[in-house]
Amino acid sequence: MFHTIAKKIKLPRPLYNGRVSVEHTLQQRRSVRNFKNGSLTLAEVSQLLWAAQGITDPGGFRTAPSAGAIYPLEVYIAVGSVENLSAGVYKYIPLEHQLVKTVEGDIRRELSTAALNQSWVKNNAAVLVFSAVEYRTTQKYGRRGICYVHIEVGHAAQNVLLQAEALNLGVAVVGAFNDESVEGIMKMSRDEHPLYLMPIGRK
Repeated sequence: MFHTIAKKIKLPRPLYNGRVSVEHTLQQRRSVRNFKNGSLTLAEVSQLLWAAQGITDPGGFRTAPSAGAIYPLEVYIAVGSVENLSAGVYKYIPLEHQLVKTVEGDIRRELSTAALNQSWVKNNAAVLVFSAVEYRTTQKYGRRGICYVHIEVGHAAQNVLLQAEALNLGVAVVGAFNDESVEGIMKMSRDEHPLYLMPIGRK
């Protein structure tokens, strides 16, 4: 299990009525791998994390569908340049819409190395990292549950892609990386496996 090294950080409340239509974001969405200098705001981070796995119902349902409403995904943000957040890795706590710092310091360069030296994994403001605890799903659905987990992360990542476009932010999806290296860099628990890296920044 991870060990927290800081108190919980309350995120700004996400907005539920943006000014950009879903149709517009779908039409405009493109992968962005060259980012401009500039920090993300804490409000933007809040909105992106809510889009990824935020709670949308008193029953605990989230922004992305999950087989059996089991929610095997974990979401982290590796911060390099975010206003009012020091560099480090933060884990998102959906039920409380809060962050907990789990790793101290900027690890984007290490993630870039683990991602086969893809430069856009370090040249950004932050990297969203999805992992999964597969047994949460497989204990109900058997090996088929692994497929469900992979489908689910696609749902969540698409939410982030569309939310980023609505915020006029650049983002790309990275699936090529060394799993064990990312697990070590992120100090993930032994039952977690990384699935996606999403570099985010100004475009």
